Amino acid sequence: MNAPLRIALIGAGIMGRQHYQHLRQVPQAQLCAVADPGPQAEAFAAECAVPCFADHRRMLEVVQPEAVIVANPNNLHVATALDCIEAGVPVLLEKPVGVHLDEVRALVEASRRCGVPVLVGHHRRHNPLIASARGMIADGALGRLINVTALWQLQKPDSYFDTPWRREPGAGFLLTNLIHDLDLLRYLCGEVVQVQAFTRNDVRGYANEDSAAVLLQFANGALGSLTGSDAVAAPWSWELTSGESPIYPRQDGQPCFLLAGTQGALSIPQLKRWQYAEAGSGWHTPLLQSEAGTPAGEALTLQLQHFVRVARGEEAPLTDAADGARTLALVEAIRQAAESGRACAPAIIA
Repeated sequence: MNAPLRIALIGAGIMGRQHYQHLRQVPQAQLCAVADPGPQAEAFAAECAVPCFADHRRMLEVVQPEAVIVANPNNLHVATALDCIEAGVPVLLEKPVGVHLDEVRALVEASRRCGVPVLVGHHRRHNPLIASARGMIADGALGRLINVTALWQLQKPDSYFDTPWRREPGAGFLLTNLIHDLDLLRYLCGEVVQVQAFTRNDVRGYANEDSAAVLLQFANGALGSLTGSDAVAAPWSWELTSGESPIYPRQDGQPCFLLAGTQGALSIPQLKRWQYAEAGSGWHTPLLQSEAGTPAGEALTLQLQHFVRVARGEEAPLTDAADGARTLALVEAIRQAAESGRACAPAIIA
């Protein structure tokens, strides 16, 4: 049996600590160091019984970890990951993969050139219910996919915005929250070739959006919409419906994704499916309903188990740097469409 993979953590904030809690549930890995210049890092590292470094580059040199989790601020993601790649250390990089496409393209090129894998932390892909939904779609349970409806509607408390950066450009829910939903739409439904969008900031008046409406055209011909706001008293979002994180009160029975095809329809996260007993029966015939049930498994733990196999060269990353870049390109296309009032196509990431 292999010895536990020695993983270092860069970033001792909320997400870094969350990764550590899940890392403790993975016997194939162990934390070997923490790197973070903040004042809270030393106490956290002491709790974990590992050395602490203010500079991650010094940590890479001294500790020589076998893999690294990067969970520092978004604008440092690419530079930090590049340092790890240069040291030959596989990276689990928190989403978003980066802030600007140009820097992310450099990351994609470096990972390929050096042969060092990067797994981008779009952890919802690892959720067993998403794997089940993707399997149904791929197996043709819905027939030809025609319409996709995605909802992300909830209310963040005023205290959420006490942190200054959360009121600034680029910190709106499009990049911090909807990027997850857009990544899942790509994963479930295929690539998006064109978008149209509107965003508003009327409710709070901050420099970032508090509502958005997005139209999506998929490469397979399906048409979709994503309607979101972090300023409404509503239950329709992954956070409130999926039960993935216990910090959110679960709104049982409410959907966040609705997919409809020529042979059937599917609601997520319920995995409830509708279809006619005889194909093509039409609207005068009752639809049959069935529910697949929610498979067990925590997405972040499953992601870490996958990362161990990626770092050991046993599997390719489920979401590599190029895949993460395609989701970021979709976010950027939505921003451009909202600002210009024109339909925009996501940049092509080879």
